[in-house]
Amino acid sequence: MSASAKSLLSTLTSRGPHRVLRGNLAIAGQPGVVFTPESGLSLPAVVFGHGWLTGAANYRAILEHLASWGFVAAAPDTERGPIPSHLGLATDLLTTLDICTSVRLGDGKISVHPDRLALAGHAMGAGAAVIAAGQRKVAAVAALYPAPTAPSAETIAPDIDTPALVLAGATDIESVSSNAIPLAAAWAGPVVLREVDGASHNGIVEGRRALAALGAGKHEAKTARTTRAVLTGFLLHKLLRDKTYAAFSDPEALIPHTTVVDPDAPREQEKPKLSAGQIAQLLRR
Repeated sequence: MSASAKSLLSTLTSRGPHRVLRGNLAIAGQPGVVFTPESGLSLPAVVFGHGWLTGAANYRAILEHLASWGFVAAAPDTERGPIPSHLGLATDLLTTLDICTSVRLGDGKISVHPDRLALAGHAMGAGAAVIAAGQRKVAAVAALYPAPTAPSAETIAPDIDTPALVLAGATDIESVSSNAIPLAAAWAGPVVLREVDGASHNGIVEGRRALAALGAGKHEAKTARTTRAVLTGFLLHKLLRDKTYAAFSDPEALIPHTTVVDPDAPREQEKPKLSAGQIAQLLRR
């Protein structure tokens, strides 16, 4: 590899070279948003699922960042209430994938390659992305700070051989709000589980949201920057086969501000302590 992981991470923390356009998926019948480079044919696409009590607007920075690096980044804006359907969000992720691959975007200068697709998401949206990946073959899956869903993502993971990236917060990776470890342990395909230094599971959520009133914490700028960079590097490697970014798919690689976690390592079982936000999250189903 010509560049070190440290320098690559620093580069990917910044916006990419492409001017970004924003569109409305509702024009195609699906509530949501799409961000794209200004032009490009046969582009890679990432469809992103939001977390509980959030929406697509709370992930604008990460979607714009991906688009600036050459990806079509789309997010359905459904299942935003206190009792969402995880299966419903998974269905909307698949519908959004279909829109991205079947419709010329922008003014017709943008198209998506059907073999360069990824499903991603945050918290319950990560679980919905796994549920969707169990129904449709994609090139990569990224579960960012995954949270328990119904059906559980870890019961579906043994049937998915797609390469996966799982990110978790170092402060709560073993809490009841995270199923990152069992998800990675159950994954059938190649998987990298990394905990992000000093991060909490809701640190990437932008703007004001109802979760703050439930003790979910504030936006963490450092967590968001690291997450965007690691996710972008992983997708550049898996969707575009760019070997420059192979370290982001390598469980042996040292990526600054992250630590690789062995999901199969023995762990002590401690009685979990629930915060108000975690209790509310469990009661939502």
